[in-house]
Amino acid sequence: MYDSGERLILGSLVIIYFMFLFGISFYINKKSIKTYDDYNVAGRSVKLFPLILTFTGTAVGGAILLGYMQQGFIRGMGPQWLNFGIFLAGIFILAFYLKRVRALGEKYNMVTIADFTVLRFGEGARIPTVVSLLVAYSAITGMQFVAIATILNLTLGTSITTGVIVSGVLVTLKTYFGGMKSVIWQDAFHGTIQTVGIFILFCTVLIAAGGLEGVQTQVALSGESDFLSFFNIPASEVMVYILTIGGYQFVRQDLWQRFWAADSAKTAQTGFWIAIVLAFLTGFVVILIGIMGRFGLNLPLENASLTYFAIIGDVFSFPMIVVMVLALLATVISTADSFFMAGASSIINDIVKPKLNYSEDLDQRLLKYSRYSVLGVAGIALTLAIFIPDLIVLWIMGSAMLVSSLLAPITAGLFWKKATRLGGTVAMWVGLVIAVVWQVLGHPFGIHPVFIGLPLSIFLVIVVSLMTRDDSSNI
Repeated sequence: MYDSGERLILGSLVIIYFMFLFGISFYINKKSIKTYDDYNVAGRSVKLFPLILTFTGTAVGGAILLGYMQQGFIRGMGPQWLNFGIFLAGIFILAFYLKRVRALGEKYNMVTIADFTVLRFGEGARIPTVVSLLVAYSAITGMQFVAIATILNLTLGTSITTGVIVSGVLVTLKTYFGGMKSVIWQDAFHGTIQTVGIFILFCTVLIAAGGLEGVQTQVALSGESDFLSFFNIPASEVMVYILTIGGYQFVRQDLWQRFWAADSAKTAQTGFWIAIVLAFLTGFVVILIGIMGRFGLNLPLENASLTYFAIIGDVFSFPMIVVMVLALLATVISTADSFFMAGASSIINDIVKPKLNYSEDLDQRLLKYSRYSVLGVAGIALTLAIFIPDLIVLWIMGSAMLVSSLLAPITAGLFWKKATRLGGTVAMWVGLVIAVVWQVLGHPFGIHPVFIGLPLSIFLVIVVSLMTRDDSSNI
């Protein structure tokens, strides 16, 4: 894709970029990381500007920049339903969930979702919560390692395995030292680069494609009149998007942690509102870029997974291509380290911490073990990335586990006083088991696991709670 001289330039800049990120992490570690809360929830002191960009940087990852653009190139406007699903979920979270989640987090110094589920439903809720979160976040962290490795392969010519190991080591080191505080401040930097880069690319492609009218004319001439229709995909697929990716937004641990990391409830609400609008607009234009790449730039692309690289190669000279490659790296890294910390927090907070006896140095021990937890997630994610060829399947199962197991009990626990410990725990376990079994069986009858696990979980949390009574709502 690039000649030896260009690869040397790209390789040098990628190394410099990672060294810069590691330097920031090391500096923040020395200056600001003093406590367990500093490391895992950024000291609960994050201001509005970095909060907006860390929300955005985490939401707009490589899957959106590369995946949305590819889908736009192949399928047109239909995949916008995935973007709409995430946006609508964000509005519901802002309207109904954020304030309640934030208040409980402040009151009980929560670090993970399991802090809430255990508080509300008892110790029986710990295992299904932790298993669901660890599988999902380890898989998606491994996916980010593969994404970075793919970028290195296409730009530098390294093998995918070598790229996975290199990216895993580099992201692990910077996260190990800097924790959540470093992740959030680097997300502010990454979020700026990716947002500016994407909108520059959109404007450039729009001009090169002859404007939206030019694109519409070419689509009409091609005979694919439904390509620009939002309804060119089946309704069943729309529902899958809404229930899986949309439902997943409600139980994203990295999102809850940022609600708790904000310096105030108002900052959390304002920052999240601005971020979901910005993320929606970003996703919308990324799909449009893919559409314009096919009808406008008229790229004869055999491998649609290379849509992003083909488009930037068509409209930019090499110096600007370098900038766009770094913008892509920034996009993937901002997602990788955020999911990394979410998984590591589950290990330290929900597995290790409950087994530790109180002592005067407990906070320092927790800080030390938090770093070890990062290494633990790194080991799991690297193993998955190297030995499981199709990580997307594992992540789909992980997200199905999260939605099927946690969405209904958590919602009931937050808003329904009659929800009981037994009702919540039974719903979690049944939703978790159904999601795993249905995925392993290969989606019998073509039905997605969420369509089985989530309704059962909803049914059980209601019925079992109505059949039992306790005082678990007194929190």
